[in-house]
Amino acid sequence: MTAGRLRTLEELGDVAGTRVFLRVDLNVPLADDGSVADDSRIAASIPTIDELRERGAVLVLASHLGRPNGVPKDELRTRVVADALAGLLAGRASVQALGMPGEQETIDAVGRLVPGDVAMLENLRFDPGEEGNDPRFAGTLAELADAYVNDAFGAAHRAHASVVALPELMLASGRPAVAGRLLQKEVEILGSLLEGPESPYVAVLGGAKVSDKLGVIEALIQRVDHILIGGAMAFTLLAAEGASVGRSRVEEDRMEEVRGIRRTAEAAGVRIELPTDVVAAAEPALDVPRTTVPAREIPDDLMGLDIGPATVDAFARVIADAKTVLWNGPMGVFELEPFSGGTRGVALAIARANAYSVVGGGDSIAAVRQAGLEGSFDHLSTGGGASLEFLEGRPLPGITILED
Repeated sequence: MTAGRLRTLEELGDVAGTRVFLRVDLNVPLADDGSVADDSRIAASIPTIDELRERGAVLVLASHLGRPNGVPKDELRTRVVADALAGLLAGRASVQALGMPGEQETIDAVGRLVPGDVAMLENLRFDPGEEGNDPRFAGTLAELADAYVNDAFGAAHRAHASVVALPELMLASGRPAVAGRLLQKEVEILGSLLEGPESPYVAVLGGAKVSDKLGVIEALIQRVDHILIGGAMAFTLLAAEGASVGRSRVEEDRMEEVRGIRRTAEAAGVRIELPTDVVAAAEPALDVPRTTVPAREIPDDLMGLDIGPATVDAFARVIADAKTVLWNGPMGVFELEPFSGGTRGVALAIARANAYSVVGGGDSIAAVRQAGLEGSFDHLSTGGGASLEFLEGRPLPGITILED
């Protein structure tokens, strides 16, 4: 929930001939050969790019890619995403790959750009000043722009130079700093889940670590009717209740916290549903023998790697009655076909429900795409960690700086 009104592209006014620094989130997964494995985040940036180009802006795009930790790495150069973006723009514009912002060659290249041109800076995280929210690095970026637009919702929870220090500097010097269409859409849609969503409201949570989701579970308890939990994170909750979970992943140091969550949910009248059966094996592998067992009686030599068919059916019955559904995190090791049934089953149940459905998290979106169900959900959030922090009700620094 945002504290103020978000400034948007309308407030840029006439941008014809204006150099616009556009912070995008093109931090996409790369295949083994270095190509883009999933271009959905790149595609999500195109509406803002198209709108600004049509208005005659000169676009200087910037993103991070991977975790280079302040050191240039050839395998994380942004040329690969610049080329992918150019392909998605389908001939409407080329995308010039630039060097780092302080290099004279980069400065000269930006100076030669004309209205409608698109250029992309080198990986921002090659400079330690990016993750350090360094005003010096922000100043270097500011020299390339007359206006600032942030369309990188996935980075909005990071106090990094291109997300916070740069718009601060732009505003201090009288230059505009606003949100792009993707960031605006994410704030509006996720905000609707915080401000009176239609009931019954069901949250489906999965993934590996319950520690990553404790904050959002606590926040959701105040808003939802049901929480359905699958994935490896379920085993910490099961173990906290005395279940035998074999070699399944358990965060021993979170046991008391999850017991507290259970008590809070009961007091609020919110039902937390855990798996009743799981698909178990000795390890996550394609050719390993597997068996379906009760979730509370997993043999000592096996680990739970997916929710079982009875759990899928039980979750599907709850989802079928929902009017609002939030899904974040897979139900198992969905990347491996033998353990993908639970995640696919939940995706189908949400797709079939007469509910407003929002999916967040890269793995969940990948599972939706894998099942060919993208068109069956109302919103696929690009945010990842930013989505979770937003749904916890925490102010995100990259959004706060763009509010009145």
